Amino acid sequence: MKAVCWHGANHVQVDTVPDPKILNPRDAIIKITSTAICGSDLHLYNGFIPTMEKGDILGHEFMGEVVELGSAVKNVKVGDRVVVPFTIACGNCFFCQRDLWSLCDNSNPNGWLAEKIMGHSPSGLFGYSHIFGGYAGGQAEYARVPFADVGLFKIPDGLTDDQVLFLTDVFPTGYMAAENCDIEPGDIVAVWGCGPVGQFSIRSARMLGAERIIAIDRVPERLQMAKEQSKADEVLNYEEVNVGDALKEMTGGRGPDAVIDAVGLEAHGTDFLAFYDQAKQAVRLESDRPTALRQVILACGKGGNVSVPGAYGGFIDKVPMGAAMNKGLTLKTGQTHVHRYLHTLLEYIQSGEIDPSYIITHRLPLEQAPHAYEIFKHKKDNCIKVVLKP
Repeated sequence: MKAVCWHGANHVQVDTVPDPKILNPRDAIIKITSTAICGSDLHLYNGFIPTMEKGDILGHEFMGEVVELGSAVKNVKVGDRVVVPFTIACGNCFFCQRDLWSLCDNSNPNGWLAEKIMGHSPSGLFGYSHIFGGYAGGQAEYARVPFADVGLFKIPDGLTDDQVLFLTDVFPTGYMAAENCDIEPGDIVAVWGCGPVGQFSIRSARMLGAERIIAIDRVPERLQMAKEQSKADEVLNYEEVNVGDALKEMTGGRGPDAVIDAVGLEAHGTDFLAFYDQAKQAVRLESDRPTALRQVILACGKGGNVSVPGAYGGFIDKVPMGAAMNKGLTLKTGQTHVHRYLHTLLEYIQSGEIDPSYIITHRLPLEQAPHAYEIFKHKKDNCIKVVLKP
């Protein structure tokens, strides 16, 4: 089969690789009909996530048709259309039983490696380095799905791939980010980063009842989408204004009630610390650039909630922990518990409350994946979200 494979920093190519096979009775094989490039895939592409190996198949946002089932998989049948949560979960462990699916104890075969870095291992992830299990991803023609009896979600008839593809990651990630804000009537929410996760964080905050939403980015087409389609009330370009000062003025000095860092480890900025981070990351003295994280902590109003869906991979420097502690902030983060949200978000889609396909700007064949990664990374051609078709 054809698959998008990692060959080093800034180098992916479409290779011919062996077809996946059933390895366990709980496995399924999916013929992929749609797959997407996620912002967190760029962390792999740019070489900032360790333990990638040449030839690793990328991709964790994918869906398709069931073509083969292990003997223990009874929840779906061959021919069903399914979406696949990017977090791999067993369904039976302490954490899965508590709806904390991305913390599964049994799905990361390289848990010992993650423990050395993080203290404990999170769940396995599709196509996201050997720290998270070394699983083949879904930017391919076929994929093996372990724990398919809990990890496949059947799609009802009448919905297109474009409508449901983002149930695999970015829609539930944005929704969990907004949910972690504990939004109450009258709340003001500020969202840093208007990529796909930021767009869904904004839209979800609106669905969950935020009074006023302020979106922050520097890319004009992202800010336009945030206001016109994700329903932000106001937008700020951080290259044109001091975001902290602007938010104080816009909120009467109080600051937002909740803030969302939808940027993560490759944040850009205009101050001295942003250049400090770039220099330290370049020589591997710091793994992540926490520019947005610093800003959200400083900007958040006293007693507020800090939600961090943006992906972080390792260690960061100069984080204002004193501000977080003395302002009494609550910090919530984590890989998304995708399984928890699938039914709720599908109902939003079926009711017409949201059509997640509005974030798609590019649809390309799988063979053009190297070009797609380049335009997505460099924000060329107004690229916000790429869907690849095998």
